[in-house]
Amino acid sequence: MASTSSTLTISSSSTPFDTKTPRHSAAPSPQCVTLPTLPPPPVQSQNRPGKTTAYCRKIARNVMAMATGEAPAEVATTELPEVLKTIQESWDKVEDKYAVSSLAVAGVVALWGSTGMILAIDRLPLIPGALELVGIGYTGWFAYKNLVYKPDREALIQKIKDTYKDIIGSS
Repeated sequence: MASTSSTLTISSSSTPFDTKTPRHSAAPSPQCVTLPTLPPPPVQSQNRPGKTTAYCRKIARNVMAMATGEAPAEVATTELPEVLKTIQESWDKVEDKYAVSSLAVAGVVALWGSTGMILAIDRLPLIPGALELVGIGYTGWFAYKNLVYKPDREALIQKIKDTYKDIIGSS
């Protein structure tokens, strides 16, 4: 390929700007900055076209196999990770996919909105410090009320166990 250099020139007849503004001279000044030229594109190695051709042939074979109903070797050997299999099986069991999708979108919107609200509150000058003091105060109160004395600790542990049993449904 032959390399060509081009310069950008704007004639005064095609200028869309206001004609009352003073024109600058086209002569270069010592304040002008020029951009460096780009390096030439890398030379492709000799073995690259062979690899590309082989890859294209492999894709063509897979497309032909799929069109005829046969399973190509690569498609048959690939498996989904276990997590994706579980998600796909769960999604196939869902009866009302519209409701689940709507809940997922609503959850994402709620998360995005709450994040924005928390960031807005965090930018206020006194609110983060006040909330930090409230958190420290509540932590101290909780520790004094539930963790300092042994009967209170045992009652808290029993309450946690009862709540756990209620959640998982065992008695």
